[in-house]
Amino acid sequence: MTASMNRRALLSLAGVAGIGLAVAACSSGSDDAGKKNGSGKSDNAGDGNAGKSTTTPKPVAKSLTPAQVPLVGGVTVTVAGTGLAAVKGVTVGGVAARDVTATGTKVTFTAPHQAMYTAGDAAVALFTESIEPSPSANQSSDGNGSAANDGQTGATQDSATATPTPTAAPVPDASTAVATSSMAYAALTDVDRQLQYAMAHWKDYNLSEYGTMNPIGGDCANYVSQTLIARGWEQRSDWYNRAAGAEHSATWTYCPTMDPWLETNAAEFGLTRRSSDERDEVKVGDIVFYDWNANGSPDHTTIVSEVFTEPDGTIRIKSASHNQDGPYRDLDEMITVQHPGGTAWFHTFDA
Repeated sequence: MTASMNRRALLSLAGVAGIGLAVAACSSGSDDAGKKNGSGKSDNAGDGNAGKSTTTPKPVAKSLTPAQVPLVGGVTVTVAGTGLAAVKGVTVGGVAARDVTATGTKVTFTAPHQAMYTAGDAAVALFTESIEPSPSANQSSDGNGSAANDGQTGATQDSATATPTPTAAPVPDASTAVATSSMAYAALTDVDRQLQYAMAHWKDYNLSEYGTMNPIGGDCANYVSQTLIARGWEQRSDWYNRAAGAEHSATWTYCPTMDPWLETNAAEFGLTRRSSDERDEVKVGDIVFYDWNANGSPDHTTIVSEVFTEPDGTIRIKSASHNQDGPYRDLDEMITVQHPGGTAWFHTFDA
């Protein structure tokens, strides 16, 4: 009887040992998925993120529409891709875009105008930081008619001592972007072609075709008239420049004659004369006239090259001109710093 009990006890112990080995095997498998801590609990016990990846997907730009935009910008561009939700800023050809919005699969923004209204490809760079747009910086030429002084004796842009218009704020380099794409600027509209010409010839005068009027008082009206030809206007019997400027009408080359001529023919040309207070109606390609000495007769004319709205709602007008030669001259600087007490008005295109 004693021997029988001993055999049963040994079998019982063996069974317990077998169960223990099975438990140990199960515990080992569990440790592979999550190690136990000092309290005997698994490190990921109760963790709702167990087994989930927290890696943010890398932004990828897969396509861009439209692939081609006008030189003046202003159209909505969409970049489609993946992992784009973090995008907050966009540059196009190094110029900050406005109205940037992003989701995981797309980024939209308003295309800025091409920096110098030149056709060609432009890099589109996406950044995770916001980029504040800034107005274009002016340049000046020391050749042709830059020193002709806007038709007034006195301080010139080059000699003015007041603080000049700030240069454009820096933007991050495209090499630091989280994703990139590209699009093409093209001269698609009449205004595109007008500004393309204006930027091509603000410094490099088109002497072979239109000559220069600087020797007889200033080339500003001659230059503005040329940009209107590029916009699609045609020379006529009361408005012309022939034989490289050897033959020309006063309506083409002389501000005090050109301004009333535009107003007289406003309905035909699709123009509206506006005061300086109506800046919210001004667009790129519109015409500006200036009176430096409050005698009611214009001394200077330019072509609007940029309309920039500041964060506080202030509208800044930039324009391209001859004498002074420049692509982005600031209107307020011209009538306060360069010509204190000056006034300005516009002939705006209705369409």
